[in-house]
Amino acid sequence: MKTPSSYHQVLITEYGDVDVLRWTESSPLPTPGPGEVRVRVTSASASFTDIMVRKGLYSGVDAELPYPPGYDMVGVVDALGDGVSGLEIGQRVADLTVWGAYTEYMLRPAEGLVPVPSGLASEDAVVLVLSYMTAYQMLFRSADVKPEQEVLIHGASGAVGTALAQLGRVAGLKMYGTASTAKQDYVRQLGVIPIDYKTEDFTARIMAETDGAGVDVVFDAVGVDNFRRSYRVLAPGGVLVTYGLYKASLTEESRWGVIWPFMKMLWQMKLWDWFPEDDKRVTFYSIQSQRKAEPGWFREDLAALFELAQEGNLDPQIWKRLPLREAAEAHRLIEAGEVRGKIVLEVSPDPASP
Repeated sequence: MKTPSSYHQVLITEYGDVDVLRWTESSPLPTPGPGEVRVRVTSASASFTDIMVRKGLYSGVDAELPYPPGYDMVGVVDALGDGVSGLEIGQRVADLTVWGAYTEYMLRPAEGLVPVPSGLASEDAVVLVLSYMTAYQMLFRSADVKPEQEVLIHGASGAVGTALAQLGRVAGLKMYGTASTAKQDYVRQLGVIPIDYKTEDFTARIMAETDGAGVDVVFDAVGVDNFRRSYRVLAPGGVLVTYGLYKASLTEESRWGVIWPFMKMLWQMKLWDWFPEDDKRVTFYSIQSQRKAEPGWFREDLAALFELAQEGNLDPQIWKRLPLREAAEAHRLIEAGEVRGKIVLEVSPDPASP
């Protein structure tokens, strides 16, 4: 493929509603510096976190406006900077970008790129980078689940919920999941016992299903009030894994993004009063923080996810495919709560496609 002189991006021009996203043409192509790689992006995903970034509510962005959102990507190595080894032009790679993936070309540090195996389509691989990685590390790093344990997944029909369900099935877990009335069948097809959060009290339902014993793990991104109720349905020794802060993050005016809502959660839950009374545990998961603390885990775990997908043990759930220039529509669908699985943005041709 001939390298063009210009490229397209979807930029956040200012923080706000979906209308702040702009389809733009930029030139020239960025030139990789020492230790960097230029990647021609083939696929990116649209995520709830991208919406937080667009609204200026996410603390992990170190860019100045205007810039493209985009938390993850799969692409093809297009140019190598000085000192880069172990990668080749034309090789497919994946990365957790946090921002910047809504673009046809981008620069990435070579050390963070994970090779994508042949036979795995870019659109399937990109689904695994954020949603399935989040699920994998919460299951096996944060909660350290064991076969036959019982877990509750809030938002079981969403991207991370779907990933938790598929990986939980591989791990041999018994799973319950909350979802809206319209998504009960979808959740059931994932191997999860559905609980309709609109018509049922999930705390009463869980205690009835488990004969009062409770579940071993709860995965909860709904918000502070829900965390309290989730804690109550834990069995002795159980773990509440919180992540995302779905409601708190979008209503917080502070630029602290996810940091301030998390501190607010700790204050409101008074966790320091809870720990001495029982042996339940609460942990907060952040994929970005985890990667910074244990970069080796990210490479190891993403490689494991790619292998599981290649073996047919995972079925990356793509709800809709949209061209990059329709990223605003993807954001509208996510904010409307209509998505089951993942929206993939098709950026450029995938060399692995037939």
